Amino acid sequence: MVAQRIFPGIHCVLYALFDEAERLDRAAMAAQVDYVRSQGADGITVLGLATEVGKLAFDERRDLIRWARDDAPDLPLSVTIAGNSVAEQQALIKVAEDAGADWLILQPPITGSYGAGEYVDFFARVGSATRLPFAIQNAPQYLGRSLSDDDIVALRAHCPGFTQIKSETGATDLHGLVRRVGPDVAVLNGRGGLEMTDCLRAAVRGFVVAPDVLPGVLRCWRAWAVGDIAKAEAEYAAFLPAALFGMQSLEHLVCYGKRIFGIRAGITIHDRAPAMRPTEFGLSLAGYWASGR
Repeated sequence: MVAQRIFPGIHCVLYALFDEAERLDRAAMAAQVDYVRSQGADGITVLGLATEVGKLAFDERRDLIRWARDDAPDLPLSVTIAGNSVAEQQALIKVAEDAGADWLILQPPITGSYGAGEYVDFFARVGSATRLPFAIQNAPQYLGRSLSDDDIVALRAHCPGFTQIKSETGATDLHGLVRRVGPDVAVLNGRGGLEMTDCLRAAVRGFVVAPDVLPGVLRCWRAWAVGDIAKAEAEYAAFLPAALFGMQSLEHLVCYGKRIFGIRAGITIHDRAPAMRPTEFGLSLAGYWASGR
């Protein structure tokens, strides 16, 4: 039987941390989870776009899933599932299930460009093979393809396990989506927390963000949850400049957002090629934003 659970709240997508030889750094990944736990995140996500999943071999993806579960056995663990065929995605889902993941985030295949019906069918086939609840990642800005609100409703009709949406869109689009899917599907947003308070007004039920903005996002979320809207707006305003700096592109986030986090957590950051390389001025800005809220 497919689980019907949803996972509201603030989830932190882990960066892939490498050593000087560009290998995954086990100790640094454990330290990252310690940092996320210390901030009070509601869950952990691995293999998202911020995890540079396209640079990771299948064995490395498997390792990151297992490490995250081992390092945070008590936190809900979501795994982003990327792959260009049903079989490839189902193979990674099996790894996530065996490791004890709690829910999945399915990405559309990035090869080719097809009609919405093809993607709905793809997600339905992949989702039907798992007992875990799953989301789809609807991120046209980053993935170049997405489903309309009507397509999402159609997918929900086919898949009882489809209980969440990981969106990467603005507040006005989110408002329409939340109203269209109703209470049975939880909409979470990303985008580094941009438009956070407006997204909360649109009734999103959480966010998936990287560690560099996690502290500010959590402060805003907690203030909003107790009805202190003025404090929530102040907390959003406090982290917004750093979020804007990091979220200029995925490459910029991985280069500078990761370094903001590294400064705060005391972790040295190394890149895996190909990568955007930091400039001296960019590093000075990362240091400036890391010292603030």
